[in-house]
Amino acid sequence: MSVERVDELEGDEREAVTTAAATTAALRYYSVAPGVRLNVRRGPGTNYAVIRILPEGARVPIFCQTPGTWVTGPYGTSNIWDNIDDGEFVSDSYVNTGSDGYIRPRCS
Repeated sequence: MSVERVDELEGDEREAVTTAAATTAALRYYSVAPGVRLNVRRGPGTNYAVIRILPEGARVPIFCQTPGTWVTGPYGTSNIWDNIDDGEFVSDSYVNTGSDGYIRPRCS
């Protein structure tokens, strides 16, 4: 939707479009460790089923983060798990976030 179209909207319609645009603009993608094919799991831990595998060179959005099982990877040892899609989690120790702590809100 173009900016011109947003100007034609009123009230709640304009707010919904503006909120969606702000959410999309704020979404950042993070690189998975080089040379790694990363398991995506159904929940925040190694005890959850693998539902797919990300290819080498993948970049992922992080919507929220939650504690889970401890994992050691290229970026240290952590119990932080990144929610990259609805019901999909990866260990933060394989994602280059630039931090050893939480960078996104906790998952509810």
